[in-house]
Amino acid sequence: MRRRTRLAASAALGTGVAVLLTCLPGATSSADPAAAAAKAEPAASVDPLIGSANGGNTYPGAVRPYGMMSWSPTSTKGDQTDTGAANGYSYDTTRTRGFSLTHVNGAGCHPGAAGDIPVMPFAGEVDSSPSADTEDKVYASDFSHDNERAVPGRYTLGLDSGVTSDLAVSERAGVADFIFPADKPANLLFRTSNSLNGSEDAHIEIDRAARKVTGWVHTGAFCGRRANGGENNRKSYYKLHFSATFDRDFADHGTWQDDKLSPGSTSASGGEGYATGDDRRGRGSGGYVGFDTGKDRTVSMRLGISYVSQAGAEANLRAEIPRRASVDDVAAEGYKAWNRELGAVAARGGTEDRRTAFYTALYHSLLQPNLVSDTDGRYPGMDGKPHRLAKGQRAQYTNFSGWDQYRAQIQLLALLKPDVAGDFAQSLYNFARQNGGVWDRWVHINGPTHVMTGDPSAATLATFYAMGVRNFDAEGAFASLAKQATVPHPDGLSDAGCPGQCEGQRPNLEQYLSSKYAAQDDCHCWGGAAETLEAAVADSALAQWAKQLGRKADARRFGERADYWRNVFNPKATDEAGYIQARNLDGSWVTPFDPAGDLGFAQGNSSTYTWMVPQDVPGLADAMGGRDTAAERLDGFFHDEDGNWSVSGGDPLRYDPTNEPGIHTPWLYNALGQPWKTQETVREISDTVYGTGPGGLPGNDDLGTMSAWYVFASMGLFPQEPGSAAMLYGTPSFERITVDRRHGRDLVINAPGAGDDRPYIDAVRVNGRSSDRSWDAGKLVTDGGRLDFRLAGQPNKEWATAPDSLPR
Repeated sequence: MRRRTRLAASAALGTGVAVLLTCLPGATSSADPAAAAAKAEPAASVDPLIGSANGGNTYPGAVRPYGMMSWSPTSTKGDQTDTGAANGYSYDTTRTRGFSLTHVNGAGCHPGAAGDIPVMPFAGEVDSSPSADTEDKVYASDFSHDNERAVPGRYTLGLDSGVTSDLAVSERAGVADFIFPADKPANLLFRTSNSLNGSEDAHIEIDRAARKVTGWVHTGAFCGRRANGGENNRKSYYKLHFSATFDRDFADHGTWQDDKLSPGSTSASGGEGYATGDDRRGRGSGGYVGFDTGKDRTVSMRLGISYVSQAGAEANLRAEIPRRASVDDVAAEGYKAWNRELGAVAARGGTEDRRTAFYTALYHSLLQPNLVSDTDGRYPGMDGKPHRLAKGQRAQYTNFSGWDQYRAQIQLLALLKPDVAGDFAQSLYNFARQNGGVWDRWVHINGPTHVMTGDPSAATLATFYAMGVRNFDAEGAFASLAKQATVPHPDGLSDAGCPGQCEGQRPNLEQYLSSKYAAQDDCHCWGGAAETLEAAVADSALAQWAKQLGRKADARRFGERADYWRNVFNPKATDEAGYIQARNLDGSWVTPFDPAGDLGFAQGNSSTYTWMVPQDVPGLADAMGGRDTAAERLDGFFHDEDGNWSVSGGDPLRYDPTNEPGIHTPWLYNALGQPWKTQETVREISDTVYGTGPGGLPGNDDLGTMSAWYVFASMGLFPQEPGSAAMLYGTPSFERITVDRRHGRDLVINAPGAGDDRPYIDAVRVNGRSSDRSWDAGKLVTDGGRLDFRLAGQPNKEWATAPDSLPR
């Protein structure tokens, strides 16, 4: 691995940027003799900028796998409260107001979450309050992507102001070199109150003698500015503490609050609030420190963070980054960490673009969950108090986008990193116990945000258990989730936050259990039809989990409830076909009905949600009139009236690759006896909707969910249903894929000749034996094994089509 040396103070800045960008790990050219060797490292194929445009809402900054700290720029469109993207960075917005310490990958709210404490290197005199710079005209800088370099674990950016920032991180800390121009003052701004969503309060302390800057921000409010108001979530639920030290004395320092600048001050406090527009703009606090860079233009900083305390931040820094470690040292360790993590899947063959898309998708999939516990095991509980790890637990994790993740990302995590999955399961259980037994569907840091709908925690933990994850209190977690699904909670009758952030995790459960569907006019939920389908999926998962635990009565009870989807399927919804449709409390169907309408649904419509019965595809097909009829309808879901592909979104009657309720639908053909259509549909989506470059994701990555979809698609597998280890087959994109199962036999997928010319499966062998099934019941995931695909250029319409070969 090549390493750079610190730039000489006398080097020209432009030359320095060029040298720096070409000497980072993974930065090779076709003429570089190390290029071939670098390609063997999966981290060398990662492009963190994929998904940073086109609404993907990824971020390119420095981060470790599951890291607490993620150091990445905050964009500005000339408005202190608008970044141009939900996660703080938009590829198309080439101006920044600082490098924030925390991020959430691919969240869909705008702004979404975190982006805490931007640190801005400023080449100029600080002579006014940065909070008063409401249009980011002064204390921000343009940049060119030519001067930007992002590799796993490191981020470097040359600003038009003449400053170059070089950042690297451990899990809970980071180091930075800020290289200032020779002819301008050198200052660093700490925008303590300027989190993406605003803040309730913030504080900064400057200690000249110790060359130290410390502080915190009290914030939260994830999705707190939704169109529905979201007033229930415009609240603070976490404090992020930081402690930064420097390699030299401060030549200058000061603080600000709102529009008042206080040169020489060492302390300031004040938040921005959570309101939008002029109510927030111009408010807040922070501080700055200046440096004499006459002899050495590179200012080095070490910084630790903690959600518990300043002492925790300092302990995290001491524990993770040696005192004399350079950016090179920390970046090298980060690069190795990513190679180890990504090395869980070894892909051989495929084009360079496919490898880049694949390993970047895997990278994005493994950014979360995120550490919230310090190195001493303490973490902030959902009750607002500090807690320690449970017995046997190695880390407390957070950031659970349940409604999104339970469909693909959590399955990938369980397959590749079962130990992390188990600690994550225990983490969610810990939070639930601190929250009065309530499992929130969208957990951010230690806050229950209530975002989306359904009971994804049940589907998630049941899937973990089914896929062999055991390092969590499975009995306790099941009992808690079963109680949530059977005993009504007062929050279930609240309309606070509805529709997007309804408080009830099993809304109006008493009515649901009585009617056996969520009544649209009495559900206290986002949409009655969607809520019914989500509950049926969760209950199916609980039934399967109960069966594995030997809880026969629970298995029967939840198994019966898994069929409640039938109560919102109206066979006469239209003159042509049956659809999922919302119902009122009196049993009547909600009218007028339009398959393209969203009444009764959450971020979707009946055209998409009608297929959201992964636990009972044969039953759904029967309700539609049989497998052939269902397959014909599915054809119309992926093609327009003229028979052309329609898989990129925008048509409300057809497949939407940007949102979760329908992402499983390409694989439904397997259960309908036409698996070759799964193969061609998945390949079409993979090749036309996904790709390389900043626009390489179809939309919000949703904490790795859309990336996990692509990883599975490339492997030729996809989860059949939540609560199960079963996998459906598609066509692999690589000639050989090896999944390293460290605690057992590897999973090996062979597909000689895989590529554009062979998108179809001609035959399959499982552990050496010929198979006429387009699915595996779960043994490959839990026990490992070998899959051999024989691929072809034309579909084999005889393979895996017999009724007794279909997924069940």
